[in-house]
Amino acid sequence: MRLRTILPVAGAALTLGAAALPLALSQAAPGLWEVTGVPGAKAPIRQCFADLLALAQFEHRGESCSRHVIRDASSVTTVEYNCPDGGFGRTEIGLVTPRSLRIDTQGISEGLPFHYVAQARRVGDCPSHQTASRH
Repeated sequence: MRLRTILPVAGAALTLGAAALPLALSQAAPGLWEVTGVPGAKAPIRQCFADLLALAQFEHRGESCSRHVIRDASSVTTVEYNCPDGGFGRTEIGLVTPRSLRIDTQGISEGLPFHYVAQARRVGDCPSHQTASRH
């Protein structure tokens, strides 16, 4: 596990190696998560996450976005991400408990601004046929 630190003029950003997780997310477990508070969703969204950092780009799930952790504390992680289609975002994930996360996200999606606060709750393990992250 290798971490690289990039120091831009405006502040510090942390680029994570494949196996590293920010401190707040390392206290939670991958699995089946239920996300509520997403605009336009009439019911909670249940999704398997093998990589919890993918929750940072929940608005752009399913896209291959580059992510950079810009704040890594024991109870909160802030991530900025950019997607190939021009979408981007900044998300703060707060650890409420190891089974509960608060996701405060904002950015541009499909050319329009978004901002919302969602709650994610781990509800179990992923079914055995869903081993990969579906973000």
